[in-house]
Amino acid sequence: MIGAVLAGGRSTRLGRDKTRLRLPGDGRDMLARTADLLAACTDEVLVSCRADAVPPGLPYRAVPDFEEGLGPFGGVWSLLRAVREPVLVLSCDLPFMDAATLRRLVKTRDARPADALMTTYQQAETGYIEALTAIYEPACLPFFEAARAQGIRQINLVVPEARQARIVYTRGEARPFFNINFPADLERALSLAAGPQATSPADFPENPPVPPRADKGQPATDRR
Repeated sequence: MIGAVLAGGRSTRLGRDKTRLRLPGDGRDMLARTADLLAACTDEVLVSCRADAVPPGLPYRAVPDFEEGLGPFGGVWSLLRAVREPVLVLSCDLPFMDAATLRRLVKTRDARPADALMTTYQQAETGYIEALTAIYEPACLPFFEAARAQGIRQINLVVPEARQARIVYTRGEARPFFNINFPADLERALSLAAGPQATSPADFPENPPVPPRADKGQPATDRR
């Protein structure tokens, strides 16, 4: 299985490069931290990025976006085109992602139904699909090709629900999925990282509800 860091976003909402962020107590930046997590549970680590933004001195093979401007959809699509192997994708803006969460994902993938092409997490309260913490099988590629032809960019709408294996988690288990999109998110992450590990659901905002599958024109959130 291939591990892939999704690091192709422009971080326009945050105003600074997410891949270079560092949290207290960890000398690694977010790109290195995410790659280390993937290296522990996959055979090879790749970095998905824009063609004009390959990180200098990158110790991993870069997979540039096949087509620019498609957000995370374009990153996963490009990876599936490039490797033709199962790919565990992980966004680079998850400061509290941990090895146990990824091991559970891999274990669930290994025991998935034969027709399941995507293994992922789902938030119980909202139904939100963690499409950027997920394993995509090579047979997902035709679905991505069809989605691109139809103008679908919202990544959680690409693989049919019936072809997904999902692990349901509650807000009380949401710490690994806390992501940094805005300056306020970074401030919150710095505060949480500096203190005791938070266990209260109030520490982590709810992800938005899953939109109807008919809403295929809405662009994907760029969390890379």
